[in-house]
Amino acid sequence: MSGTVTVWRAAQLVGVPRGALQAQVRAGELTISEGQVAINDLLRLYPQTRIEDSGLLERVLRIRDESFGKRIRERVLPSQEVLAQRLFGQTQELADVRRHLQQYHRLVIDLQTHIRALAAAPAGAASVAKLSELDQNLSKGLSEVLAMESVDPLTVMDEMLKVVSARVKVRPSGHEFRVEGHDTLLQAGLKAGLKLNYGCGNGSCGLCKARVVAGETIKVHPHDYPLSESEKSQGHVLLCAHTAASSEVMIETLEAAGVQDMPEQQIVTKVRAVKPLAPDTMLLHLQTPRTDRLRFLAGQSISLGLASSDEFACNTYPVASCPCDDRNLHLYIPRNIDNPFATALFAGEVNANDAVTVWGPTGDFVLVESLRPLVFAACDTAFAPAKSLIEHAMAIDVAPSVSLYWLATRADGHFLANQCRAWTAALDQFEHTLYTDTDAASGARQIATAMQIDVIAIQCDFYLAGPAEFVDTLQDALRASGVPAGQIFVYAADG
Repeated sequence: MSGTVTVWRAAQLVGVPRGALQAQVRAGELTISEGQVAINDLLRLYPQTRIEDSGLLERVLRIRDESFGKRIRERVLPSQEVLAQRLFGQTQELADVRRHLQQYHRLVIDLQTHIRALAAAPAGAASVAKLSELDQNLSKGLSEVLAMESVDPLTVMDEMLKVVSARVKVRPSGHEFRVEGHDTLLQAGLKAGLKLNYGCGNGSCGLCKARVVAGETIKVHPHDYPLSESEKSQGHVLLCAHTAASSEVMIETLEAAGVQDMPEQQIVTKVRAVKPLAPDTMLLHLQTPRTDRLRFLAGQSISLGLASSDEFACNTYPVASCPCDDRNLHLYIPRNIDNPFATALFAGEVNANDAVTVWGPTGDFVLVESLRPLVFAACDTAFAPAKSLIEHAMAIDVAPSVSLYWLATRADGHFLANQCRAWTAALDQFEHTLYTDTDAASGARQIATAMQIDVIAIQCDFYLAGPAEFVDTLQDALRASGVPAGQIFVYAADG
């Protein structure tokens, strides 16, 4: 017996990006009705799908040894309380279905008995024949309903996923995300790239308050913020302290619409690590306090200052990490004798556990919601905001494809080439090309020529990051090729 699933769940079941399924819908290869696709249509397009093809199910079912089983319990499966509540909900649903089937069975049997009694009574031959035919059809239909038949694998996978992960829909935006393992609703939403409203992340401020419209949640962390009795009765919970207790949950909350919704913040962070990525490029890993996380959008920048001096407050760098991990901020600092903070960093004056003040976020080089393929072009350490946007795009999983063109004008300009190769090897929808040129404008022209061949003919969104001569040259080439201004986004790095 086949059913329907949402596009979000369908992508999860067959292991492809949602953007790929949405492209098939636009091409007429897949039919969608009220946000649902038929499982039979999925099996027609992806006949190779088997239960073991699901990455999540594979991790759940392949518990071969004690250490692996422990990792599964800690990272994939929810807590015992949450798992028990979801199983209870599934059991209730199964009991309801069985009860309804039993009632339908009795109804059909009663109707069949009544038809046979009418057929046995004196009547015309035609009426008896019609009643006899109806009786036979009922018998045949009832036997088909009760007959044992194999269930298609996607239906089995869907039911399994409802236990080990939950689907959450956000109103009024319509965004969806899944909750896995021990994640709270807030953690899962941020990992999915949603711009949910929150502050401390530990239940003290109440900014992540949301109303549960449908489904069940369960409290998994204590919180100090007091919800009023009226709020409790209306279904309000703190997203940072609750998780999904049922397989389907709908919440009502506002999300940030853009940079204008990002509050200005000043946070004293600690240096978690200082690591050379190349001779002239350093990774600075900052970590915020658990009770004071930085809320920012992918692609935005922050200003840095050592706690012992305000001299470095004017040094601004784009964040290279994804907002889905809001406590850990990664920045790529190039060697620059004219930059006080970079000079101190390369001189060994910034070390683990040092306090660094962060101001921000700033900048509007952020991802715009779109179903078009994404194309990124970066020069040297301006790869940082591109990386943040790429990871965010992967988290929200809507782009049909992602392409990266990375120019190095310095000897160590491709300081994370291995990361790009790993993305290309692991993701079917990602590809990258590395370029080298000592002149940024000349390198931009190389990339523009490659784009003419590869992507400009396709309707794409272009994100350009680098020094002014790089982004200006590339932007002019794109405009000359007919790319609309509304599909070009630029971050011009200083120096």
